[in-house]
Amino acid sequence: MKKSRRIDFVRNAPLPLRDGVAPSRVYLPAGSWTTLLDFLVERFGHVPPPVLQGRLERGEIVDEAGVPQASGDSYKGLRWLWYYREVPQEPELPFELPVLFRDKYLVAVDKPHFLASTPGGRYLRETALTRLRQALDMPLLSPIHRLDRDTAGVLLFCADPESRGAYQTLFQTRDVRKEYEALAPLRGDVALPMLRRSLILPRPGHFTMQEVDGEPNSETHIELLTETGGLGLFSLRPRTGRKHQLRVHMSGLGMPICNDSFYPELRPYGESDDFSRPLQLLARAIEFADPISGRARRFESVRRLRCPTTDSTRGA
Repeated sequence: MKKSRRIDFVRNAPLPLRDGVAPSRVYLPAGSWTTLLDFLVERFGHVPPPVLQGRLERGEIVDEAGVPQASGDSYKGLRWLWYYREVPQEPELPFELPVLFRDKYLVAVDKPHFLASTPGGRYLRETALTRLRQALDMPLLSPIHRLDRDTAGVLLFCADPESRGAYQTLFQTRDVRKEYEALAPLRGDVALPMLRRSLILPRPGHFTMQEVDGEPNSETHIELLTETGGLGLFSLRPRTGRKHQLRVHMSGLGMPICNDSFYPELRPYGESDDFSRPLQLLARAIEFADPISGRARRFESVRRLRCPTTDSTRGA
C-alpha cells in the first residue's frame, strides 16, 4: 500500500516533532542571492530580518542532514531547509477533545467548536492533531479528513501510516456517509426536504465561497427535523465536499446557520472567536465500511447544538 507523503515527510525530517508539532521546511531554488539570509529575508517578507538572523545564529534552521545554517553562509540552491514554525501568543482553547474510538488503525474524536483540525495560521499546538499526538503518544498520527475550525463533531485520524491511503480513498470515492445538524432560521417559502445543487466557487479576493451560475459541483440533502421559536434543527447530508458547502447552501436559501460569521456577510475579524456564540453546525455522524477490517463503522458525536434565543439544548 502506498505510503502517505505527509507521513514520509515526518519520518524523514532531520528535526523531531516538538510538543506534537512537526517541523516545517522551505525549498531553496536556483538563484542569485549572495547569502542564505538574503534569500530568507525575501522569502519570508512578513518576518523582520533581525528575527531571521537570530534564528540562524541560534542554529534553529538546518539542512537535510540536520546541520545548522549560519546567516553569513553563501547561498546554495536546489535543496531544503528545515525549521520550527513559531506562532506568537497562541491562545489556549478551554475545550476538551474526547476520544470516541481507538484501535491500531483509527482514532475517532468529538471535536469541539473553535479547535482547528490541523496546524495552520494562528494555531500550531491548539489543534486536534497536535493534542492527540501528545495525549496518545502517537507521533505519526495523521488526519483522514478535516472539519472547519468553526464546526464541531466527529473527526477521524489514521493511527497506521500504511493504511491512511485506504481510508482517504473512501472520501475520494464518496463511500462515506456524513450526517450534519444545523440550527438556522425557518422560511415558509422553502419546501423541505430538498436537494440543494449549485456551482460553488471561491469569491475573488476572499477566502469565502459563493454560488454562481453554471453546472453544479455540490449537492446537499436538507431536511427539517424539529422547529421552535422561528428556528429549525436541520439534518444536512452532503453528497460532495466543497469548501464551506453546508454554510453556503443554507445561506443561499436565506437560512444562514446561526452564529455564522462568514455567511451571508463576513463579520469583523475576531467575532468568530466569541466562545459564547459557536457556529451552530455539528458533524453528527460518519458511517462507512472499514477498508481494513470490512466491518461497518459508525461514529456519532455526543454534542448538542444550542438554540441562541432560548439557550436550550437539542439534538438528534
